[in-house]
Amino acid sequence: MKKHFIRLCLLALVVALAAGTADAQTKSKPRGKAVRGKTTKGKTTTKSQGGNNTAVAPVKDTVKPAPLPLADIKLDTPRKSLRNDAIIERNLVKDRTPLAYENIREDDAVYRQRVWREIDVHEKMNLPFVYKATEDNGNQRFIYILLNGIKAGQITAFDANVDDRFTTPMTFQQIANGLVGQPRVLQIPDPVLDPDGSKGIMKDTTITEEFNPDAVERYQIKEEWVFDKESSRLHVRILGIAPEKTILNPDGSFRAVLPIFWVYYPEIRPILAKYEAYNGKNFGARMSWEELFESRMFSSRIIKSTVDNPGDQFIAGYIRDPILQLLEGENIKEKIFNYEQDLWSY
Repeated sequence: MKKHFIRLCLLALVVALAAGTADAQTKSKPRGKAVRGKTTKGKTTTKSQGGNNTAVAPVKDTVKPAPLPLADIKLDTPRKSLRNDAIIERNLVKDRTPLAYENIREDDAVYRQRVWREIDVHEKMNLPFVYKATEDNGNQRFIYILLNGIKAGQITAFDANVDDRFTTPMTFQQIANGLVGQPRVLQIPDPVLDPDGSKGIMKDTTITEEFNPDAVERYQIKEEWVFDKESSRLHVRILGIAPEKTILNPDGSFRAVLPIFWVYYPEIRPILAKYEAYNGKNFGARMSWEELFESRMFSSRIIKSTVDNPGDQFIAGYIRDPILQLLEGENIKEKIFNYEQDLWSY
């Protein structure tokens, strides 16, 4: 009897303890719910004015995508010949320096006009601009000469979208963005994880456009004509050069020609003196690029001037016919020439 009594007492004690534990759990705050201003494990909720809890904020993806590579233009590093690549020792090119300009006093400049010209590389006289050979100082194409100088920090490029007064410098990265654009990420089938393409597994691939130098078909030149009364002579000085990129429509037809960047010509004269321009008649009698520009050994057409142009417009802005645009350019050239001629009496 005593054993049964002890068992009943122990059983009653266990039941009482179990009931007390359950009552304590019902009085405590339930896990998973939140009161105002407190957070639960893994998510945050707030109590609205009506007493209902708002929706849980979505979980953000903490995995950052891989950064895209920057746009770049692949330029060959100059590789010098390990042997003399000519019969003669060619040392004059290394020592060439341009002649200093003659000083023109402001009071002596009695006549000044600015002219913008456009050079078409397809014309026979302008074929040196597309010379594709590679020599000890790199690729000899004129656009590569400019790009190599800009990338090496020897030439300062200026933004052609702002103005043509050399006010806003550009970096080589900005030029690359304008020429080849930003790389793109596309989804393609993964040949490793899905060789036959039945699973539909895709992977990311980066597409980078290649720079096409043939798209640079024209160059714009900004120059100034000044009559010096002290020497009684009409001077012409080139101020800037801007390569122009041809823009095509989706169907491949011509759309427009836009300048890429401007370079200040007086600053790049020492660099252009180190590069020789192509001469198809005599390979040994080539002149430097600085001599080519100073000797006016190129063919161009006038696209804008300050002669009778108070609106500062291009010729194409007020003359639509292309033939009449050429005639207007010749008319501007004749007006500048006649000013000097009219000062003399015979």
